[in-house]
This record gives sequence, structure tokens and C-alpha cells, in this order.
Amino acid sequence: MNNKELAQKILELSGGEKNITLATHCATRLRLVVKSEAEVNLKAIDTLEGVLKAQHSGGQLQVVIGAKVNKVYEEFVKLGDFSNNDGTEMPKAKKNPFNAFIETISGVFTPILPALVGCGMMKCLSSLMTSTGMVDPSTGFITIFNMISDCVFYFMPFFLAVSAARKFKTNEYLAVALAACLLHPTILDAASKIAQTGVDKISFLGLPILLVKYTSTVIPIILSVWLLSYVYKFVEKIVPDLLKVLLVPMITLLIMVPVQLIAIGPFGSYVGTWIAEGLNMLFATSGIIAGALLGFFRPILVMFGMHYSIMPMQIQQVADTGSTVLTASALAANMAQAGAAFAVFLKTRNKTMKAAAGSSSLTALFGITEPAIYGVTLRFKKPFFAGCLAAGLVSGFYGMVNAHANAIAIPGILSLTTFNADKYIYIIIGVVAAFVLGCVFTIIAGVDDSVIGEDNKTEAKKENVVSHEGVMIKSPVEGSVKDLAEVNDSVFSEGLMGKGVAIEPKIGKVMAPFDGIVEAIFSTKHAIGLKSNDGVEVLIHIGLDTVNLEGKHFKSHITNGQTIKAGDLLVEFDLDEIKKEGYDVITPFIITNSDEYEDVLVVKNGEVTNNDNLLKLI
Repeated sequence: MNNKELAQKILELSGGEKNITLATHCATRLRLVVKSEAEVNLKAIDTLEGVLKAQHSGGQLQVVIGAKVNKVYEEFVKLGDFSNNDGTEMPKAKKNPFNAFIETISGVFTPILPALVGCGMMKCLSSLMTSTGMVDPSTGFITIFNMISDCVFYFMPFFLAVSAARKFKTNEYLAVALAACLLHPTILDAASKIAQTGVDKISFLGLPILLVKYTSTVIPIILSVWLLSYVYKFVEKIVPDLLKVLLVPMITLLIMVPVQLIAIGPFGSYVGTWIAEGLNMLFATSGIIAGALLGFFRPILVMFGMHYSIMPMQIQQVADTGSTVLTASALAANMAQAGAAFAVFLKTRNKTMKAAAGSSSLTALFGITEPAIYGVTLRFKKPFFAGCLAAGLVSGFYGMVNAHANAIAIPGILSLTTFNADKYIYIIIGVVAAFVLGCVFTIIAGVDDSVIGEDNKTEAKKENVVSHEGVMIKSPVEGSVKDLAEVNDSVFSEGLMGKGVAIEPKIGKVMAPFDGIVEAIFSTKHAIGLKSNDGVEVLIHIGLDTVNLEGKHFKSHITNGQTIKAGDLLVEFDLDEIKKEGYDVITPFIITNSDEYEDVLVVKNGEVTNNDNLLKLI
């Protein structure tokens, strides 16, 4: 399938042009903002040739493609208008504040990634040439080279103004005007001469405008453009149509520029400084713990597409202190996943997977880990978490020795020259250690080739009659059988908790699927852990995110440690009320110790009752 065909398929399966309000991409992902997630055939996109993974995360439909994403994106945008500049309001799904924040940060920073990456890599080359003596740092060549590598970071407010205006759906040119006011020589020159003149503010109508150097800042312009989106709409609403062209821009700037310079700018600058200083203090006082946690969870952030939410903090640290402690943990994580993928390359007997593991390991060394994570390590599960463990250990080491980068660049072997020279030997040791530990931990954990053929077993799983002998498990809920891949939660759909199935319930009752004991009944009553007399361990999770209901609409009939018989009533729940609260009631039924079995087969599809056998464990 060529790039044009892949783009066309993704568009069709995403609900068509009418369902997509914005299309952009990062280093490896096509990122789409859709009106209705129900119109997206996520499972079908996930199985397309050329797609590593498709998921809803951070308010976006993320289609992980890999290195050729820019070419697919170029073909995609030819198929329609995805700029969402028509001013119409799209229906918004309910989001919790954290998800809304992540979506906003990702939406603002993703479009400027090509400029960030390009200038960051130029900084790497400049550091390499000067540190090795290849080029005299006083030459005009290096001067221009450094100018290119610094330009996006120096003029960061301009870049963010455009992307933030698109994100907040306001006038891009007025947003750029706000950025220009932040970087105007009147402000910058006076701010740079405070030590000489003693003047740290100027007066506007009796109100003080603090002189702050806004180059490389992130928060002030994002907050300003966010407020602009409301002020611009308000002014446009009250000004008569006849005078809109003349008065709307003027009044908007007359309101926004003073507010920005008097309040938003200084506040945002101070917040950014506090964040940078806070991170430095955190790593100074507990660098090992902070580094270890950040390194361990970095691949998980990548898995959900949330790693770009760290970018503002990195930029702010470099702007305020000249370096960032966060890049070191990302470097450790990337090297560890590269090592884990290399271990799969060494251990797997599947030729296709061996080729994928080898190439993705090399790509991860250069800082792009999505192919390794989605194509290799996460598919086997154990290598992924082996890489996380290796990353945590090495990142903790980096925190201990205070390793930091002096520029923003993709954390890979080409960016090593951006790290502090006095700790350079530790950086090299960490890179080697992360790769080796990721590889060794994966070899110790093992690589199970039996998961490779999982996609080819689909038809076998659909058969109602299975000839192999095994343990039969009844359905705990009456309803419609669904594939785990249809569950809108990657913890279940990716099989991170184990193999199993999902059920769309029709009756709000959970019955015991076998004879055994209750290992856990959560206080919120939304999830049950059981263990059969044969040693089968299961998790029954009623709905998604229903833990937030704190037990409301649920009634438990069991206690921890209670002995149960097949068919016993375990929990009752009110389907209608839970749906009214806005929660999905699909119920994952997971064999949590499925690694102890050769396979977990679905023996009944369609409608099931509590008397039907549903799973067979081989």
C-alpha cells in the first residue's frame, strides 16, 4: 500500500472529511482531531498495512506510522480541508481537566515540532564540530550555524503564537502581533540594561509594565493567545458590522497588549521560572528518585502520545538556566527501548519480526522509539517493561550525577554533544548501560514467539467448537461479545492486563464464571478479582473509568476471601444510571495470568448468557 492509498484508507476509516476538524503530525504520528470518535473504526485503522498503532489519546486520534508520517500527511491533506478555520463550533466531548490540559499542550507544540527538531539537530552538529576541533568556533561559518540553531528558540513566542491561535481558533495575525510586542526592542533592550540603568519597569496610564526578557518563553504567549480568543470574539460581537474591519483589530490590541505586558507576561514568565527552578531543586534534592520515575514512565508517556507535554518544561529550563535535566531521562528511555528491541532481534525465530526488531532498534538509537515500542517491545509486553526498568535505573543514575542537556534536540546518539561536557563520560556510560540493560533484562524476561501469530488466530477464535482440551470459563455477564481491541482503554485493548474478551452488558448483574474464591472486590465495587479452583485468575471490570463513581449505582453481594460457586450473584449495577453519568459500560473480562497458558480462545461470539461457555484456556 503506497502513501496515497494509506492516507485515503485512514480518512475513510476516520469518518471522512466531515468528521475531521484538524490534521497535523509529529515525528511519527498522524494526529487528527475528530468530531465524533464513534465514527472512527479504530480497529480497522490499527490493522492497516503501514500503521503501527491507532489510538484515541489526549483528545486526538493518533495514528502511529513511523518515519514516513510526513509523506502520508502530505497525501492526507490533499484529500480535504482539515484546518477548521470556518469558525464553526464543533461538539465537544466531556474531558477531565488533565486530559484537556494534555490535549492543549500537544495541540500547541505538535505543529512546531519540525522547526524544533531541525534547529535542535543543527545545535547538535554545531556542538560536534566545535568540540572535536573540526571547525574554529570563532569563524563566520559557526556563527551562522549557531544563528540557525538558535532562531526558533529565541523567537519561540512567534512560533507558539501561530500554533496557539489555531488551537484556540482565533486570529493568527493578531496573535503574532502579541508575540511581536513581547519581543519588541523597547522591552528587550530595556530589560537587558536593567543592571546598568536600574530601571526595571515603565509606566502605562499609571500602571507598571515590568521589563522582562521574553525570548524563549512559553507560558506568556500561550496564556495571551488563549485570552485573545475570548476578547476577539467579544469585541467582534459588540462592534457594528460596518466598522468591524477598522475597529475590531484596533480595540482588541488596545485591550490585549497592555493586559499582556502588565499582567500575563510577567505572571507567565515567573511561573515558567518557578517551574524551571522547581525542577532543578527537585533533581538537586532527590535526583535519583526523580530521574528514575521519569525514566521509567517516559516510554509509557510515548505510548499514549503524552511525551510532548514535557516539551514546555524543557524549553523553559533551557531559557531560564541554560540547560534541562529532563532530556537525560528521555535519552535513557530511548536507549533502553533500543536495547530491548535488539534483544528481540537476537531471540525471535520469526523472520519478519527479526527484521522489524533490528530496524526499529536502530531507529530508537537515533531517538525515534515508536516503531520499537508499537512494532516490537509492546507487542511482546515483557521487553517493553524490561526497557522501562532499564530506563528507570539509568535515568536515576543520570539524576545522581546531575546530567543535563544544553539544548533541545531529539534524545538519541546524535544529540550526545548537547549534554554537559563535564559529565560527558557519565552520559556515555549511561547510554551504553541503558542499551545493555534493556537487552539483558529482555533476555532474562524472555521473548515468547507464540504471540507473533496472534493476528492469524482470529478466525480460529471465532469458531464455536474447539478441539483442544482446556479449561472452560463461563460468561460472567449477559450481553454481546466484543473483541478487547474495541475497548477504548489501551490497558485492556493492548492486552497489558492479560488476554480475554469484552462484553457489552444487557443486564446489570455479574455472576461467578466458575467455582473459586474472591481475591479482591474493590471498595468502588466496579472491579472484581477472582481465582478458580483450577488456578485461573480473572479480572471483571464493569465499565470504563467507573471508579470515578465511587460505588454509586453498584451493589456488592460478596466480600474478599469469600468462596463462590459458578452462577452465584457477585455484583449488581444500574446500566441506565451509569450510562446517564456518561460512562461506557463495556465490561472487560481478563485472564490476568494468561501468560501461564498457551492460549486463551473465545468459544462463543454474538449474544451470551451466564450459562454459556465463553473462554477456553489451553
